[in-house]
Amino acid sequence: MTATPPDPAAAFKQQAAIKAASLVQDGMAVGLGTGSTTKFVVSELGRRVREEGLRICAIPTSSATEKQAKEEGIPLTTFGEHPELDIAIDGADEIDPCTLNLIKGLGGALLWEKIVASAAKQFVVVADASKYVEHLGAKCPLPVEVIPFGWENVARQLGVLGAHVTPRRNRDGSFYLTDEKNLIMDCVFGPMMEPEKLGRSILEIVGVVEHGLFLHMACQTITAGPEGIRVLTPQQD
Repeated sequence: MTATPPDPAAAFKQQAAIKAASLVQDGMAVGLGTGSTTKFVVSELGRRVREEGLRICAIPTSSATEKQAKEEGIPLTTFGEHPELDIAIDGADEIDPCTLNLIKGLGGALLWEKIVASAAKQFVVVADASKYVEHLGAKCPLPVEVIPFGWENVARQLGVLGAHVTPRRNRDGSFYLTDEKNLIMDCVFGPMMEPEKLGRSILEIVGVVEHGLFLHMACQTITAGPEGIRVLTPQQD
């Protein structure tokens, strides 16, 4: 049996995650993100709950995060009980270091992630330093969540906007399904000069549920790399 190779950025992700988790205080309602970096956040918050008596409640952004939070002993809540969150901590696939605009969704949870982030007083992003890019779209596709019915037409219209569109699939060739049982179109636009305009155009397509552009939402990013931990806030014009 072949062992899974270690993630070379795992140590940096863990450093950033522990720094971000330190922002969580007693009594907070917390949004828990999804992905390889936020797994470390959930793990650290679980440790603080067990060892330090930290009293929090949380809303996860995916079924995978929900499972981990329960295993860590983190109490869960709902938007019915906490319509506003004190803080949400999540990862990112790309980060513009000037605006802190993001691409998210390679992990398949962009819809729940955006709902949670939009409900938080503070949206904090954790990542390793490799996620910084000069322009969004430089390294990764933009995930777009769409309903299954008529997805072919939605994909065609995304192509008209300039994307090379690939429906996300599982290893067995079946369609990848989100927690809401929707599909994801991975859209390669290349570097985005006007992400706000593109985001509006995508949402005008009937059948699109949400896209992975998280614009003007993050209040800070916490990243770690060979030079140490870096904390950024949006630059003001």
